[in-house]
Amino acid sequence: MRRPAVVPPLAAIATFFVLTASQAAFAQQSCESLKSIKLPNVTFTNAEAAAPGWEMPAQTGFINTASQKIPVAFCRVEGYATPTSDSRIGFEVWLPIEKNWNGKFLAAGNPGFIGSLPRGALSGIMQRGYVAAATDTGHVDETAKWAIGHPEKWADWGYRAVHETAVVAKRLARDYYGRPVEYSYWNSCHNGGNQGLAEAQRYPDDFDGIVAADPAFNISRLQPGTLYLSWVSLKDGLDAPGYIPPSKYTVLRNAALAACDENDGLKDGIITDPPRCKFDPAVTLCKDGDKPDCLTAPQLETARKIYEGAKFKDGTQIFSGMAPGSELQWNLVSEKEPFWVNVDFFKGMVFEDLNWDWKTFDVDRDTRLGIERTGKYVDNNNSDLRPFKNAGGKIIIYHSWNSVALPTGSIVKYYEDVVKTVGGLKETQDFARLFVIPESGGCVGAFNDETFNAFKAVQDWVEKGIAPEAITYVESGPQRKVSRTRPVCAYPKISRYKGSGDPNDGANFTCVDPK
Repeated sequence: MRRPAVVPPLAAIATFFVLTASQAAFAQQSCESLKSIKLPNVTFTNAEAAAPGWEMPAQTGFINTASQKIPVAFCRVEGYATPTSDSRIGFEVWLPIEKNWNGKFLAAGNPGFIGSLPRGALSGIMQRGYVAAATDTGHVDETAKWAIGHPEKWADWGYRAVHETAVVAKRLARDYYGRPVEYSYWNSCHNGGNQGLAEAQRYPDDFDGIVAADPAFNISRLQPGTLYLSWVSLKDGLDAPGYIPPSKYTVLRNAALAACDENDGLKDGIITDPPRCKFDPAVTLCKDGDKPDCLTAPQLETARKIYEGAKFKDGTQIFSGMAPGSELQWNLVSEKEPFWVNVDFFKGMVFEDLNWDWKTFDVDRDTRLGIERTGKYVDNNNSDLRPFKNAGGKIIIYHSWNSVALPTGSIVKYYEDVVKTVGGLKETQDFARLFVIPESGGCVGAFNDETFNAFKAVQDWVEKGIAPEAITYVESGPQRKVSRTRPVCAYPKISRYKGSGDPNDGANFTCVDPK
């Protein structure tokens, strides 16, 4: 719910009475009575008042959560939505008791294609004072089987489930507390970041503030783009001439650091601005046979393809490749087997065949087929965020330069497209800002606000009007002792060392235009 705008003094009294009457019109309901609320295409299966010590059942599968006792009282509501005849979107909403509620709603996201309610996240969010809600995205199958023959379920997973759940959660909160939610937020990473982008693009009134962290967006291009990185490495087997043993990733990383480490004014083992890193991996070519400290010609060719990323036959980029400096993270896509999420996309949606063999992958042909079959259901790549801006929303997108399953260059390109569509950087930064984190592997702030507190930044932006110029990235060593802090600047600016002071203290860096 957007807060009312500031009104002139002569209208203040009238506005006060209108708002007071509007909020008073909602009578508070007991937890158990929430099950009787009538909403289109929604069925409530349970509403229970849980006393302190309520035991949350353990979860198994991709999301593993041990059983735990919840130390505070709350109201737990379960149900499902059926926006289409082939939909069954499960959801849960956890509402803190009134004295513990901060007036806000925060939804929890989902990883990958997994159909599972993240109850651990619900517990943590609710105990912090927020109304918490989550969905199973419309299926509960851990394999790709759920997608075969069910394009409406693709849409449920792709964008619809979060919207349906958000609508239900805000209605339950209104009736339980007798007043509407003041602020609604989204804060999640990977597919959760993709869900956040979907909300901003498709349902601009659902959330006041969104943190889309390392978003797995543009699915019909992301999945083949990332599978391609595995395919070029593994298609001929681990004994093939072009396969790069993981022990040689360090060779590439050291060469990249030698070329670009000091571009930010400090030699510290960090490439702050990979797009402007002039690094040619040819410097790693073995001069006299295969050795541990160099790459053979076939291995060098594989490395070039990983840096360049997937392209169509005409040279058009499908999805970005890996950034210089990310080499130590390549094992996720190129060490043994392709990342299962990429393979499941083709098994479940593109070919609808659980026996599909990834080694038959043709990047041009299969990407085009995937876009044609799935794009309208799963892609959240619309650069026109003006409806979200006009609704008063704020969005922080952040990504990590060393992210492997989600190469970073494409989200930077998306933000640049947003800037063009909205009408310029200033107009875009009024409501949408991008932060790209050097030397980070992904999701750094999604599970620990102390590491990268984008969520506090978006709340301050929404509630106080304080737009973030930079967000501090905190690296910790043993016993969570802080080892280094760095400001991550709002794109396109980057951090640069001032030239003096402790290089591990972010206070000694400033945000500058990289040009």
